[in-house]
Amino acid sequence: MTSSRSALVAVSGLQLAADLAGLVLALRRRRAFDTPVLAGDPATVGRDAWWAGTALGPPAWTVAAHGWALARLAAGPAPRAAAVLGGVGAALVPGYLQERLVRRRLTPAGAEPGETAVVAVGLAAAVAMAVLGARAARA
Repeated sequence: MTSSRSALVAVSGLQLAADLAGLVLALRRRRAFDTPVLAGDPATVGRDAWWAGTALGPPAWTVAAHGWALARLAAGPAPRAAAVLGGVGAALVPGYLQERLVRRRLTPAGAEPGETAVVAVGLAAAVAMAVLGARAARA
């Protein structure tokens, strides 16, 4: 495996783990999505996780696309899968940043150990995924 492909696989795996951890935390703590445009309801966070995501992670359909592309790229060179991972990473960055809870958790006053760790790792890995995925897709 080339070093750029292995780096993308590693960072995408880390980001996928952050997605899943965020989903579990959001479901347990009833953290509905809350953006400047739309907001969910804590009572329907499980249902909303399928189409709009949660305050701590993306929608299930994004996680599924991410998982497919990661598995495909881990199996061998796959420029299309690399492009999908880059696109998912690029979409996740503004997704994380528009969430009110994410912005709060990334401040000293709003830090909470579990949620802050999930969003910090998820956001950093999404940025790396976007960059590495774009590079790998061009190569």
